Amino acid sequence: MTQTKPLNWTPKPGVGLTVVRRTDGGMNLTFTDLSEATLNSWREFALDHLLNADRLTRNLYDLRAVKDIPEHAVRAAVEVNSDPSARNIRLAVVVADEKVANGIRTVAALALPEAAAAMKIFTDLNEAEAWLSRPLDQIA
Repeated sequence: MTQTKPLNWTPKPGVGLTVVRRTDGGMNLTFTDLSEATLNSWREFALDHLLNADRLTRNLYDLRAVKDIPEHAVRAAVEVNSDPSARNIRLAVVVADEKVANGIRTVAALALPEAAAAMKIFTDLNEAEAWLSRPLDQIA
């Protein structure tokens, strides 16, 4: 039997983020806001988990509750995604609508290196899950 990796996450007051372990070993991160407290907590959590990234992982970021995603939040995500350990991650990002998706794509395209996580942005949770469920060697 395969043992699930520990999550090492504890909810914090004033932080608009929840994290649960996926059945495939990855993580579902749900954001309700992108305040400085939330971004700082997420960044610390994400970088800590990248230190121990030892296999291909599927993560889902659910940002549907966030109607406006500021450029500095996208740049923070690009920075974390640029860590060489992120190349072991397939990341589906689910947002509220195409306007938000296009804003993220515009900023990310300017700064996302090739060594980063395989990332795709969706407006439909089922499409994101279908993409994540594909074999890990199929990331296109």
